[in-house]
Amino acid sequence: MNGFGVHELDVVVVGAGQAGLSAAYHLRRTGLEPDRDFVVLDHAPRAGGAWQFRWPSLTYGKVHGMHALPGMELTGADGSRPSSEVIGAYFTAYEERFGLRVHRPVTVRAVREGEGGRLLVESSEGTYAARALINATGTWDRPFWPRYPGQETFRGRQLHTVNYPGPEEFAGQRVLVVGGGASGTQHLMEIADTAAETTWVTRREPVYREGPFGEVEGRAAVALVEERVRQGLPPQSVVSVTGLPLNDAIRAARDRGVLDRQPMFDRITPTGVAWDDGRTLEVDVILWATGFRAAIDHLAPLRLREPGGGIRVDGTQAVRDERVHLVGYGPSASTIGANRAGRAAVAAIRRLLERNPEREGVVVPAGE
Repeated sequence: MNGFGVHELDVVVVGAGQAGLSAAYHLRRTGLEPDRDFVVLDHAPRAGGAWQFRWPSLTYGKVHGMHALPGMELTGADGSRPSSEVIGAYFTAYEERFGLRVHRPVTVRAVREGEGGRLLVESSEGTYAARALINATGTWDRPFWPRYPGQETFRGRQLHTVNYPGPEEFAGQRVLVVGGGASGTQHLMEIADTAAETTWVTRREPVYREGPFGEVEGRAAVALVEERVRQGLPPQSVVSVTGLPLNDAIRAARDRGVLDRQPMFDRITPTGVAWDDGRTLEVDVILWATGFRAAIDHLAPLRLREPGGGIRVDGTQAVRDERVHLVGYGPSASTIGANRAGRAAVAAIRRLLERNPEREGVVVPAGE
């Protein structure tokens, strides 16, 4: 700590989900020590990343493609237990095993330019002056709520996947689910067994994926997402370009009419929704399964965004500032992608630190 009460260290990791823990693991592997050379700041009340906030009916057996953190497998998990419990316990054990000393709950309010080429990370527990930043904040804190005419007049209940409570609360109600992704279909298949009626609307026809989805297909999907962030556009999820897996549960739901998709409505009324062709639908609940956006507002003082609205990234490095790495962003948003991104970010940061230990950060001014 310097004379101004600012903690000086090499690296600050913001976020302790899959990507953040992977980065912290690799920082330790390269010889950096927690609380001396780097610190991990996490706003959540406990270990588990965004998983700790998932609804109870999302059991571990329903989770698609949870990839183990580096250096420690997740074994013997009970598929009938809520994923929030299983993964929360796994992350807790992981943090303890590798001594990562995550600071929580800590909110990072802003990251801005400091002196001597350091980044000032302003948080609820004080300010850190870091030579590099690994941002691993994910998307869970920024649910996307579309706006439609009349939305404020609706007398029923509106909620988002972020606060989805499970199917029991919708017993006997008419529920409208909005969104064509994995969450929307999962919600529909659960709610249909308890609700009086369900309706599904999406902006586009849902795309189903049949057959195996191996390494070649996975790389092709990631490449599409990666191209967007290279162009400085807001990232899309990998799932958005792979389509929905046509498994037995999806087939059964389609046969039952649960996944009978309707086109997006045009406006919201006090009692439901309406289309411009004259059709109306009365509902008690509108459930927005409309996804999330990257939680990167705290990086705004660094002026990293491109005109397209996203941060242009080369690998994990922000193109406008070589000291800033984004992991779990865009193509690395999957669990396996987050692991790889954590390792890549640490390797790049080690090269930066070794090249010139107290060198001023190289910043590309906005607009250039």
